[in-house]
Amino acid sequence: MLRNFRLVYQFSHWVRCRFTRAGHLLLVAMVATGVLGIDTDRTRAYQVFSVLASLILIAMVSGVFFRVRFRLKRQLPAFGTVGDALTYRIAVENCSKKTQRGLVFMEIVETKFPSYTEFRRIRQPGEEKQNWVDRVVGYPRWAWLMRLRRGVDTSEVPLMSLPAASQTEVSVTVTPLRRGYVRFTGAIIARPDPFGLYRAFAKVVKQDALLVLPRRYSVANIQLPGSQRYQQGGVALASSVGDAQEFFALRDYRQGDPLRHIHWRSWARRGEPIVKQYQDEYFVRHALILDTFMDTVEHPVFEDAVSVAASFTHSIQQHDALLDVMFVGTEAYRFTAGRSLSSIDSMMEILACVQPCLDKSFAELQQLVTLHASQLSGAICILLAWDEARQNFVETLRGMGIPLLVLVVEDGASAADLDPGPMADQPQRFYPLTSGEIEEGLAALRIEDS
Repeated sequence: MLRNFRLVYQFSHWVRCRFTRAGHLLLVAMVATGVLGIDTDRTRAYQVFSVLASLILIAMVSGVFFRVRFRLKRQLPAFGTVGDALTYRIAVENCSKKTQRGLVFMEIVETKFPSYTEFRRIRQPGEEKQNWVDRVVGYPRWAWLMRLRRGVDTSEVPLMSLPAASQTEVSVTVTPLRRGYVRFTGAIIARPDPFGLYRAFAKVVKQDALLVLPRRYSVANIQLPGSQRYQQGGVALASSVGDAQEFFALRDYRQGDPLRHIHWRSWARRGEPIVKQYQDEYFVRHALILDTFMDTVEHPVFEDAVSVAASFTHSIQQHDALLDVMFVGTEAYRFTAGRSLSSIDSMMEILACVQPCLDKSFAELQQLVTLHASQLSGAICILLAWDEARQNFVETLRGMGIPLLVLVVEDGASAADLDPGPMADQPQRFYPLTSGEIEEGLAALRIEDS
């Protein structure tokens, strides 16, 4: 089945790119006259079919002689955002010795075909409203998935007349459809035949990548609950690997001191080992805990959860506090930002590339968070369900004295009817969010200290 889908998709894409609007009309007319002209004794439609087929054949043969070489250079922005159109410039150089006219520019974007397992697991938004034929056959889902895999919606850009050995700049507008990296592998410079029916192609290889950030929504400037916590090693701990701390004095070596704390210059001067002493500090440190455990790859609920995480990351980093983003992917991850550490752009890049975790249990996230719970002043939990495992996780964190804000992103109207469970005594810190209505849900978000 998927093999047939690939053939149909590739053929339809080839027809859309190769033929102009007039060419499409001619193709439709050729097919219609071909069907009507099957019985040559009763109709003369076959004669019209022969003329139309000859025109198309001549147009296609003329494209064989288009052997022009081009160069191009993209000026991509640092990043884009899902759903927001962006415009960038492309310089196209004509490397031939003749002026080229009537050219059209088209981007080539890397698109990977889904596997059978991925195709069966994924459901297109609104698929339940399609007719039963489309639901059974599944090609609309395939077309939607291929568009999503492509990553951006692009359009043809007409080029001005290009003199020999010269270049021109054009503006290209694309609309990102998904977060992550969109990879441009090249471009097509097309020229129509003299009849304006069929376009000859000159392909240019030029690889570039555009980082697309998650969609973000406005979040109220909330003050998260929680006081300063003891941070072993101070702020410097969060900006380096290991047990680096805030240096403030030297002292004599004691049995058991790590070798990396030795101050070698002082040892050389005094003739006995001297170590650096570090100061511990108290400051506010919040965690943004993202639930990544799903049974499918592309899912609107997961994408909405990532958008919620991105919205809070952007809002929280305006405060003078540390922020730990925690989630589980191929392994358990904790990224720290704030107070001159990683920038918001770095955190957005991380969230742009996070993927659902399909082969691990929720217990791994709980283990990651509890390992660092003693350092946390508070936490925001963004969950994809409200089952027993996740309720036990919330109850455990509350038992450790960590103030929480819990947001549960679910599909369907049932999200509004969720039982707060372990958050029953603090319902103002428990917010069910309905997938597809995230902006409205976050607009109503208010934190009231109990």
